Amino acid sequence: MTAPSNRKEAYKQARERDRLTRDRAREGMLRGEEKYLPARDRGPVRKLARDFVDSRRLPGQYFLPAVLLIMLASMVPFPPEIRKWVLTLYTMSLPLVMILVLVSSFYVAGRVKKEAAARHPGENLKGVGFYAAMRSSQIRRLRFPKPVVLPGGKPVPVKR
Repeated sequence: MTAPSNRKEAYKQARERDRLTRDRAREGMLRGEEKYLPARDRGPVRKLARDFVDSRRLPGQYFLPAVLLIMLASMVPFPPEIRKWVLTLYTMSLPLVMILVLVSSFYVAGRVKKEAAARHPGENLKGVGFYAAMRSSQIRRLRFPKPVVLPGGKPVPVKR
């Protein structure tokens, strides 16, 4: 690399260098490399929580799509007799679904804390239950870092 001849060229080289660094960090984050992850996702305990959640199909990951479907069904202009049943279904099912997701989140948080304490004694477990519960309520495709295990515990096949 040659030294820049003027200040404008120096800024251009610095921007290009910064862009390459950001691109490398983004690629590393998407692959799940530990050194590129944000602080909230680093460490063996958080990796255990991610793998625990990603290896199971949990009710929380279906919550947002279910709520979207229920909301769309409530907006469709059905005839009055059918609309009454749709709104009844909507008002009766939403609280039950929310309770199911809440119970599931507490279950996941407790299991992850227990598993992490057994596998990683002496590690800081602060917030790991909440981390796992929040991850379990996200749609699987939108999780960050990307899941590395399939439901059932098998590793995700490498894409070529």
